[in-house]
This record gives sequence, structure tokens and C-alpha cells, in this order.
Amino acid sequence: MVAETASVRRLGNWAAYRHQPGWVGIVANGALVLSAGGLGAALLYLAKVISGENFAAAAAMIVAFAALFGAAAAAVRRMHAALSRRVDILSQALDASPDPQLIVAPDGRIAYANTAFHELFPQAGGLALARLSAALADPESMADFERLKSRADAGARAIAALPLRDSRGGKAGWFNIAVNPIAGRPGYSFWDIQDITARHEMEAVIRDERNKLVEFLDDAPIGFYSVDAEGRFLFVNCTLAGWLGATPAEIVGSDARLHDFLAARPAPGTPPSDPFGGGGSQRGEVALLARDGHVVHAWIGQSTVGEGDELRTRSVVRDLTPEREWEAALRLSRERFQRFFANAPVGIALLDRFGRLEEANRALGELFGATPQDLLGEPLIGFVAEEDRRNIAVRLAAAADGGPHAGPVEIRLKGPRERSCVTFLSRIDGNDSAGDGGLMLHFIDVTEQKNLEVQFAQSQKMQAVGQLAGGVAHDFNNLLTAMIGFCDLLLMRFRPGDPSFADIMQIKQNANRAANLVRQLLAFSRQQTLQPRVIDITDVLVELSHLLRRLIGENIELQVIHGRDLGVVKVDQGQLEQVIINLAVNARDAMAGGGTLTIRTANAMQAHAVRRGHEVMPAGNYILIEVVDTGVGIPKENLARIFEPFFSTKEVGSGTGLGLSTVYGIVRQTGGFIFVDSAPGRGAVFQIYLPRHQSGEAAVSGARVELPDVSDTAEPPAPRDLTGVGTVMLVEDEDPVRIFGARALRNKGYKVLEATSGEGALDIITGGAEKIDLLITDVVMPRMDGPALIRKVRETDPDLKVIFISGYTEDNFRQRLDSDSEIHFLPKPFSLKQLAAKVKEVISGNTA
Repeated sequence: MVAETASVRRLGNWAAYRHQPGWVGIVANGALVLSAGGLGAALLYLAKVISGENFAAAAAMIVAFAALFGAAAAAVRRMHAALSRRVDILSQALDASPDPQLIVAPDGRIAYANTAFHELFPQAGGLALARLSAALADPESMADFERLKSRADAGARAIAALPLRDSRGGKAGWFNIAVNPIAGRPGYSFWDIQDITARHEMEAVIRDERNKLVEFLDDAPIGFYSVDAEGRFLFVNCTLAGWLGATPAEIVGSDARLHDFLAARPAPGTPPSDPFGGGGSQRGEVALLARDGHVVHAWIGQSTVGEGDELRTRSVVRDLTPEREWEAALRLSRERFQRFFANAPVGIALLDRFGRLEEANRALGELFGATPQDLLGEPLIGFVAEEDRRNIAVRLAAAADGGPHAGPVEIRLKGPRERSCVTFLSRIDGNDSAGDGGLMLHFIDVTEQKNLEVQFAQSQKMQAVGQLAGGVAHDFNNLLTAMIGFCDLLLMRFRPGDPSFADIMQIKQNANRAANLVRQLLAFSRQQTLQPRVIDITDVLVELSHLLRRLIGENIELQVIHGRDLGVVKVDQGQLEQVIINLAVNARDAMAGGGTLTIRTANAMQAHAVRRGHEVMPAGNYILIEVVDTGVGIPKENLARIFEPFFSTKEVGSGTGLGLSTVYGIVRQTGGFIFVDSAPGRGAVFQIYLPRHQSGEAAVSGARVELPDVSDTAEPPAPRDLTGVGTVMLVEDEDPVRIFGARALRNKGYKVLEATSGEGALDIITGGAEKIDLLITDVVMPRMDGPALIRKVRETDPDLKVIFISGYTEDNFRQRLDSDSEIHFLPKPFSLKQLAAKVKEVISGNTA
């Protein structure tokens, strides 16, 4: 038998032995012979004694055994009762625990389990750990559970938190499972299971909040950091680390110091945790230096906790770069607005609620004739013309009261010269509690526009008058042609000494004067016939100066100043001379008491277009002719009208009012421009710009024929013999002109066929009764006009000779005849000799 260490009570050579609860035995001579658990072995021992015939010993043993057995039985009963009480207390204590607990035997079965375990895992039978394994709520926790089992099998301690499903309600919870080996019981382990669901959930909440806080700090738009007394980083969030060109791990996990990231090295003695360079400041602007070398302007506010080696900072960093960019953008925007405001091409003003100027730009200063600074504080009404103040005051008051937008207001400004502007008003609501605001006004200078409107109206009027004059001249030319022609027919019947001859000559002379007046109207309307050729202005003025001196009189000095290397022009010399004469006569009348008339020429090159009044002179090379007098000058109100026909400031009967209008028409029809500058008491300056002729051009453009000079009343030299032979078709819708022409040509020996319309003439020509040598036709006729008639005739008789007669200029029909050069022109009014001479020249083919 195996002896065990226990408490022993001696009974002579016998001893009572107790070693574990429920175990009692006797020892004889050192051998265990009886115990509550080894009765059979004791009896066997007794049998051996008897078989050895040691009866005395056997008897003694039997007696002792009997006595001892009785005592042992009583002791066992008492010990069992005490042990039962202890077991009950221990079992009740374990059952009272709310935590499941069990003792697992080496074979994995339950050696003991308290009530809480059976309630949580009520499965009957089976291995204890199988119940736990089946209750795992997360398969991924099986590895942790297997680790617990392995530790228990190895007799080591272990602990793990595992999710278990409560079999009562199927609800999963977290349990802390602790495994402890039982000393003296190999393979036995004590499992303590604590419900930590509430704590786990609280820890999860705390962990979640902590993660949110960490994320907030890391992703916050501002930086956070903490350093110790040596300036080592204990914490830095991702935002600040990103500004510094690193990650939080790179900064916190390194030997980097706070001063390593300062753009400016702090003064000696500055604490390593102080980013401000000493002085004890706790907040301020700091320039941080990132690892890539760029500077981050930041604001830092920090506080410290602890002292000495335990010092820690809690620092907040705000990147000032966006603010600086915003400030720069705002400053740039303000500067742009200021430039826009100051350099705006229109006047801009801000008024307070009392109508005083608070802000004014440069354009407004120029409009008001003062600097913008001088305008501030001045009432707007003081710069408005007296007659417009009431209107603008009413509009300002209505706008200030928040009335409906009334649209622009046109006002005139007070000042030495008349200025007009259009004003736009808009209300600016105030920011104060009273809601008081001001007004913003935009001023657009429309002075030039007004002048242009007046000039445009004047130009339209001049154009309308010119068209009227041209139409009247055409009708007058028909009448004058008949008057002059019939006078010529009458003069053929009388001798110069006859009284009737003088009367007829008087009629013809007045008709010629009327014809000259008509030519002036045509000149103004730019519809007269010109004969342009290339001339030298200097030569023209030299020849004309003698006539001019006789015209202006002895009390006026004539000065002619010729420009050097003067270019040539292509003009009608007679018309140009008429322009110079008209201007000289006009200057003479302005210098009744004597003076000086200066005619000056020069080359003029205009690099850019020039606007003078309603005229725009394009850029180019010009020849300038200036006619300057020292007369009384021209009032401003008359300057805009001096070129109007029949406008005159002379006494009635002293002039026709067509002198300057003729000048204007001739110059414009020539392609030139005329401008005037004058003021009362300062004389007048007339500037004529004629396009400079390029030497490579032909002297005369087109196939224009030389026309007889009808600029004066003198008859052109006629051939000695104006008679001729041939058939002439005369087409004229005006009966007096046609009758005169037919009689005149018949008197000269021609056969004349008459037609009152183009259609009638075409019927006669196509009838082919007679061969026609010459066709004379009016230009303007009802239905089929002269050019249309010629086009039809050219289809059958392309070589037919043609003379056009008209009160309009040759240009009016030339452009409708393409390049037909076999067409001649005789302007109305014409005399009998002029008609006969022209017909003979064309029929004979002796045209020059």
C-alpha cells in the first residue's frame, strides 16, 4: 500500500490515519491495514495472520479491529457530516455566483458546474467544452477558444474574451473566459465565465468616440500637436503633418523637434517647446518650414501642462495661407474695382441721402470741370444748369424714396460751354438699422452725340435741298433751252439795228443769267458736268491772282503763298477757279474796311481719318488750299448754315446766297473736303483738301468727250459753216425743246424725224423707212428712257451715232451704258449754235 502524508493519531502500535476527507485507516507496524476505502485489504491482511497460526495476534487484532471499527465508523460519520456541510456551503456559494463556473475533468466531462452555467448552457450530457464551442457566436473566435483548451490541457492559465450566444434567447454577448488549473488534480481545470457584454459595449462606444475624436483631430481643417519639454512631438495630426510635408508617424516616431520646423531660428535660450522665439507669448503668427522647403504662414495658440520634464503642450495651428490668398484676392478685386471705377469712360458718382457727392471718378471730374477730390461733399444740383435742376431734383428724391425706376434723365451741365449728358439713377440700400442708403449715378456725355444729331439733320437737310435743287435745275434747264433756242430763232429774223433785236437779246441775256443760276444749283447738288484734268494748283493761282486783285479792290492786300514741291490734282480747272473766286468775293465782303486776304497751299498727309462736323475725311495724301481773311468773322450760330443754298447774311439784293453752297458742291463733287473755322472778330479760315493725284493715272478717266464750255454766257466759237446733211432722229418728251431743236436742225439743212417717247422712236427706227445717221435723245423720259432706248437700238444698229441731251449730269446715265464710248453728250440749256455745232461734229466725225 502507498503511505500518504496526513495527520496521524498513535494508538500503541496502531495508529489512526486521516489524509483526505472521507478516508480513515489504521496502521500496524507502519503498514496501512484499514481504511474506509480499503476494508477488503485489511480483512485480507487478517487472514494472512490467521493462516500463520498466530492466533494471539489474530485475536488481538480482531479485538482491536472491532474496537477500532466502531470508533472509526463513528469518526467517519462525524467527518462525513462536517464535510457535507462544507460541500453544501461551497456548492451554494458557487451556485449563488451570477457567473457560469465549472470544473472540467481530464476526459472533458463536467466534474462540477454551477447553476448559472446550466442556465446559460442547458444542453444535457455531452462534453462541457463542446457546449462552449457550440455557443460561439463568431466562427472567427474558434482560434481563441482552441487556444484556451490547449492552455487548459497544458495545466496553464489562460483568459480570452469571446462572443457566446445565450441559448435561452439566442442573443449573443461577450464573455470573459478564464481557465485555471486545479492544484493536486492533474487534468482538472476550473473555468470561470464572466458576462462582459455591457462593459464590451461601453468599451466599443468609448473606442468609437475615441476613433471619431482621433479622426476629427486628424482631419480637422486646423492643426494640432503636442510636444514635451525637449520639443519632441508627442502628437501631431494629419493636417499639420501634411502642411509640413510628412506623416504623423514620420514626425512623432522620429527625433524631429519643434524648432526644426520653424522658418526663423529662435533666439538662444528659447525653450524647445516655444515656437514664438521666447518672450512668454502663448499665441501669435509663426512661419513654419515644410520639409520640401516652402514656408507655411500659420497662427499658433498653445497652453502648457506640467512642469520640468513632465511639461506638455496643447497647441492649435491655423494655416494663414488661405486667408492671405483671400486677402490678396480681395485686395486685387478692390484694386480692379477701383481702376474700373476711376478709369470708366462714363462718369460715376455716389450720392448720400442729402444729394452730396461721396465718390466721384475721373470721367465725372472731367465732365464737371473739376478734380474728383474737389467734387466730394458738393451737392450735385450745383453742377446742373438752372433750367434742368427742378427735373433732376424730383428724380433724385423719387429714387431716394425707393420709387420705381424711372429710366435715364437728360440734363445740361452748368459751365462755360454747353454740355449735355444722360444720367442713370439707381438706389443703394444702406446697411445701418435705419436703412438709409444713397444713390449711384452714371453720367454719359452726349454732347457730341447731340452735335452729331444736329449735324446729321443738317446733312440730311443739305441732301434734301440738293436733290430738290437738282430736280428744279433739270426742269429749269428744259425751260431755258426752249427760251434761249427760240430767242436764237427770232434773232435770225432781225438785224442788230432793229428795235426788236435788242428786246430779244435782253430776253436771251436774262435767260443766260438764269442758266448760270441753274448751274450754281447743280454745283451745290453735285450734279453739274465736270471736265476733270490733272493741273498744278500753283499755275492756276498765278493765272488767277490778277483777276482776284481786281475783284477784291485796292484796300485789301492779297497774299499768295505757294507750297514747295506741291503735288498735282485732278479737277475741273474752271470749277476750281470758281471756288477760289467765290471765296475771295465772300472774304472781300467781310472786310469792308480793308484787310488781308491770304491764299496758302501745302501738301497735307493725314495718317488717320479726321472728323470735322458731320464730315469724315479719310486718311490719305491731300493738297491743302487755305483761304484766310481778316474780316468780321462768322458767328457760331451761322457756321452750321453757311453752306446752305440761299442762306445769306448780306442785305437783300446783295447776293443770291449760292456762293458758298456752290463752293461746297464743287469741292465735294471733286472728291475733296472743305472746312471752316471762324469766330466774330477773328476773321475766317476756309480749308480745302483735294485728293493728291498719283502721276501714274490717266489724265481723264473713262471715254469722256470734251464738252463745250457753258460756264459763262458767252457763246463758244462756232464753225464758219454749221450747215450739214443727213437724217437726224430727235427724241424729246418736252414739246418746246423738241420743236426748237427740230426747227434749228432743219434750218441747217438736216432732215429731222421727231418722237415724243422712247417707244415711238424705237418704232420708227425698227420700221426701217429711212436710214438714220444720228440719234439725239433726252435722257430722262417716261417709261423707256434714253439709255434703255440706246441699248435696244444697239442690238440692230451698233454703229449708230448718238447724242444725249439732258438737264442732269453725264454721270447720271454714263454708269448705265457700260463702256459705250460712241455716245456724246450736250448739256441743257444749249443754244442753236451749240446744237448745230455738236451735230455737225458728231456726223462728220470731227469730235476732239
